[in-house]
Amino acid sequence: MKTLLGGLAAALMLAVSSGPAVAADTTLRISLQLPLKSHLGQNLVMFKEEVESKSNGDIKVEIYDSAQLYKDKEVPQAVGSGSIEMGVASLTRYVGDIPAVDIFYQPFLFDTEAKVRKAVAPGSPIRGPIDEAIKDTGSTVLWWQAYGGAIFLSKGGPIKTPEDLKGKKVRVFGKTLGDFVNAAGGAPTIISGSEQYLAYQRGTVDVGMTGVSGVKSRKLWEVMDTITVTNSADIEFIVVVNNDFWAGLPAEHKAIIQTAAKNAENHVRDAMAAIEAGAYAAAKENGMTVYEPTAEEIAKWKAVSQPVYDAFVAKTGEKGKAMLEAAQSF
Repeated sequence: MKTLLGGLAAALMLAVSSGPAVAADTTLRISLQLPLKSHLGQNLVMFKEEVESKSNGDIKVEIYDSAQLYKDKEVPQAVGSGSIEMGVASLTRYVGDIPAVDIFYQPFLFDTEAKVRKAVAPGSPIRGPIDEAIKDTGSTVLWWQAYGGAIFLSKGGPIKTPEDLKGKKVRVFGKTLGDFVNAAGGAPTIISGSEQYLAYQRGTVDVGMTGVSGVKSRKLWEVMDTITVTNSADIEFIVVVNNDFWAGLPAEHKAIIQTAAKNAENHVRDAMAAIEAGAYAAAKENGMTVYEPTAEEIAKWKAVSQPVYDAFVAKTGEKGKAMLEAAQSF
């Protein structure tokens, strides 16, 4: 009798201890197009470590870097449809559904860190409407990841003025950046970040537009030799989670994830200047020439940019116009 009661008690204890643990287990799979060693990858690692630690292992985070599962352009649909729980995408990948996201690619609009910080602050007149609109795509924004300013990559010399871009094929990662290249006389081609190395290596394009941190993480000095520091646009990535999956999480899990997301966002934003400085140093160490345009040369770039602003307002209407005016007031 004692043996039977002992067995029943043990079985009951096992059921009580194992039941809630199984119910509480949550796995977050995150798709990332960049290598894990990139600063966006390391930012995800920081998030993963905090979430797993604070949840005592109840939440598991799996990072699939280097476009193992989805390319950058595929992330919005993959997360929105629930094919994967989370993903990292360049903000401009949402331009088809939300044309206003390309406010960040209006030439030289966010040309200081102070202006960028005002624009990306949660609930700002720039970020607020974007975060709300992304919910309609099936995803919720957890945090924004800073990627720095847009630069030109080239071979054989810098791209000092629009004259140097005329007739050249240029890798871009968004339509508005393509509009900027068109306005300057170049021929834009949208190429995913994970595919740009081969595009430069094979001569598919003559010039590239990217962020300097990508030069370091992707070793683009192996295929290009010059950086022109235009900082003509602010590159932002966002980390999104599927709406239905998010809604189904326990409140305590949401709280842990939201806190870790906020910490990750603040960390990468605060570290961005040092990250870019390190990337420029690495580029120089690996033989690249870094050219900083003069004020007169930047003025020439700005002089050809008005059509880009006009096209943005035409595509986005009153919503985009209001965002543009807010940005110009910063």
